[in-house]
Amino acid sequence: MSGLRFPVGRLPDEALLSGLATGDQELAVVFVRRFQHRVFGVAMAVTRDRQLAEDVAQQTFERAWRHAQIYDSRRGSVTTWLTTIAHNLAIDAVRARRTEPVAPEDLDALLGTVTETPERWALADEASARLRAAVSRLPREQARALMMAGIYGMTAQQVADAEQIPLGTAKTRIRAAMGKLRTTLSAPDRGGHVQ
Repeated sequence: MSGLRFPVGRLPDEALLSGLATGDQELAVVFVRRFQHRVFGVAMAVTRDRQLAEDVAQQTFERAWRHAQIYDSRRGSVTTWLTTIAHNLAIDAVRARRTEPVAPEDLDALLGTVTETPERWALADEASARLRAAVSRLPREQARALMMAGIYGMTAQQVADAEQIPLGTAKTRIRAAMGKLRTTLSAPDRGGHVQ
């Protein structure tokens, strides 16, 4: 890259990301140096653990390198894309470290955070998008019971205790949610077809 007319450090973010995608070591170093403090800051704010934040930052740059070619500037800046990756990886790292499931009273907030981010658009496949959409359409009580049982591994009795409902009601909510998901996901996806 020595044929450039201006210093590499002054290249736009998109140019550095393109260089990262092509494997240019000089541009990769400049890219990491430009964003390392911001990425580490996001990871540290979420994890509150220096070692874990360093791991998340490294994973963020590895993921950016692997997926640089699918970055879409129409969806946001490189900074937004990169910090979204860091934020999502940090949340995943914190969740993976938890020895106990999320408190049931916090599930409403989690259910509301199913968002469309550049990272999710880039990495999500059609099946997971359909599943998230199907879960978001469930009645709140059924979605909560399903999340507690399916994602957090709680038994029906634990769901009943957490929700302060009878055991039979917890089982019914879980069973009804699973049935609705099965029906929704087994139906052909008509969203992309012209009729």
